[in-house]
Amino acid sequence: MDPIIAAANALESVLEARPGESILIVTDDVRVDVAKAFAQGAVNLGLWTRMVVLETEEGVFRKAPPKHLVEMINAPNPPDIFVNTLRGMAEETPFRIATIKLETRKGRSRLGHCPGITMDMLTEGALSLSRDENAEMQSVARTLLSFLQDVDSVHVTAPAGSDFTLNVKGRTWFSDTFINWKDMKWMNLPTGEVLVGPIETGMQGTLVCDLAVGGIGPLNSPIYLVVKDGKVEKVEGNDKKAVQKVLDTQATDTMAKHVGEFAFGLNPKARIVEEFLESEKVGSAIHVAFGSNIDYPGVVANNSATHQDFLVDKPTVVITYSDGRTRTIMENGKIKLA
Repeated sequence: MDPIIAAANALESVLEARPGESILIVTDDVRVDVAKAFAQGAVNLGLWTRMVVLETEEGVFRKAPPKHLVEMINAPNPPDIFVNTLRGMAEETPFRIATIKLETRKGRSRLGHCPGITMDMLTEGALSLSRDENAEMQSVARTLLSFLQDVDSVHVTAPAGSDFTLNVKGRTWFSDTFINWKDMKWMNLPTGEVLVGPIETGMQGTLVCDLAVGGIGPLNSPIYLVVKDGKVEKVEGNDKKAVQKVLDTQATDTMAKHVGEFAFGLNPKARIVEEFLESEKVGSAIHVAFGSNIDYPGVVANNSATHQDFLVDKPTVVITYSDGRTRTIMENGKIKLA
């Protein structure tokens, strides 16, 4: 797909961009090609369009937004829409979280956040969706959400060995595939999730990540996480370098080891690629994140400065409702809505 058309489709179908609105595209210098596609797509839709380019340096990791970006975001008249096309390494998660908080704190702007976005996501990957394909994915998400109301717990098993439960009682399920004008006006692009912020002390069991990890990418061998009362107690695996990266991320602060997210993937064009931004949307998988969920709608309590996701292939997911009923909502990686 033409990247400009793909970008315009995402702006119009997901962020509900309309002629006459304004947009600010915040991009790293190494992602300018993607930012230009979004800028031209925005212009073609009739948006007032600006772009700010942030200089990066290989091996140097930012922890906070630069002063000039803070000043632009805090201007008296913020744009209707922000789009962040940024590099996606785990070491810069605190910088990205701080930027999101600035862009969304007034509650007036919508945000499409794209950590690790690449041009091929627009041309052939999870962002190369037509308007009709976006609408179909949104329909599936809305139907799935209707089945997830009043759920108390989630039980996940998978062929690689995952066997864990999550307490989600009283927590709000939502989707990144469409704007929630009341509670949640930002999402990652590409989209393709239905997710929840579980109770931060309510995960028990073993998660075996056999596909990919946020900030690391596709795995050579599985990573095993033992979780008790929502907190990671043990991390093991044959790939010692990957394990150490997980341990380093979870050493960021106290809440970095606590569960922050559970999500179903829904995007029909998502692939397992180096950038987890796309991998987490794969339709045959679920993922669990440890770390921040403070910007999720409803009641949440994980205020970590980091957020790292773990992708599980072909899971079976059984939900338990508050009245004790159970339902298999995903079986061997396939969503069951009938």
